[in-house]
Amino acid sequence: MVTKQDAGRATISEIAAEAGVSVPTVSKVLNGHSHVAAATRAKVEEIIARRDYARRAAKPRKKAGLIDLVFPAINTEWACEIVEGVERVAQEAGYGTVVSSLSPDGSRIRSWLANLAERKSDGVLMAVYELDSKQVQRIKSLGIPLILIDPVGQPGPDLLTVGAANWDGAFTATDYLLKLGHTRVGMIGGRDDLQCSSAREDGYLAAMRRSGINADPALMVPGDFSIEAGERATRTLLSLDDRPTAIFAGNDAQALGAYRAARSIGMSIPDDLSIIGFDDIPAAEWVEPGLTTIRQPVVQMAETATRALLRHLEGDEELPQRIELGTELIVRGSTAEATHPLPHPNRTGLAS
Repeated sequence: MVTKQDAGRATISEIAAEAGVSVPTVSKVLNGHSHVAAATRAKVEEIIARRDYARRAAKPRKKAGLIDLVFPAINTEWACEIVEGVERVAQEAGYGTVVSSLSPDGSRIRSWLANLAERKSDGVLMAVYELDSKQVQRIKSLGIPLILIDPVGQPGPDLLTVGAANWDGAFTATDYLLKLGHTRVGMIGGRDDLQCSSAREDGYLAAMRRSGINADPALMVPGDFSIEAGERATRTLLSLDDRPTAIFAGNDAQALGAYRAARSIGMSIPDDLSIIGFDDIPAAEWVEPGLTTIRQPVVQMAETATRALLRHLEGDEELPQRIELGTELIVRGSTAEATHPLPHPNRTGLAS
């Protein structure tokens, strides 16, 4: 018996409805994409055959073979690691990488968008960069997918982002210092416009609360993730009457600044002051003593973002909105168990 449903050729929407899947999933089956469960694929194929669906020959997608990678600045070790991860995956897939540095004030974004449209890149990765809604729509209007790595600000709900577990890492760093017996733990924050800064501050505060310690606002000093900011903030912290015995520096660059400030007044690391960073840049290993830090999987973040972009280019529309990679505590020589605080050091030159 032939039912009304079986009579005639079906549309993709009808096949999707009968199979209980989305239209993009049916499209993936029709186009031979691999990101479909075997059972789902078999069910859709059965309905396609039974409903006598006329497959259209897939049109080959014209690709430029290029991925754009954009930074606000590329003069950091972090940026170099991102480039390494992106290029490794892109080259394996046969893509070239166009690396651009666009100033945060947006003065070059218009010319970059024009060049992007001209070369017709296949996708865009933007690292620690903030786009306004008009710029995002401009990229989308070109039919070019966009993924953000460690984004600035609050990205829109339709943008895929890749980052590290900053809250977890900061919690782990602070909790480690507390377990060493430190109760006066200072924190040097990061740039206000970065998501990772607020996440790390929240992780620090959560660890303090869990230990039953009320965070002292005087122990929380702003920074901007530079060595100079770390040095200035540490001088401020060490000028307190009840100075900290340990500092979570927010990132490794600020931790190196903390080394400089502490040593300038004759303090020993870690005997007089324990210091912990975040990132695990190469300098963290060779500085003396080696810097205890939270390893952020920067290269893996870049590789993950690039693979996600390639999956999107293959037609995979079921990617998560946020991909977050775990961090790891790396213990070196810059942290030690707390001892009774020394008398306040000579304040000469501390304040700046």
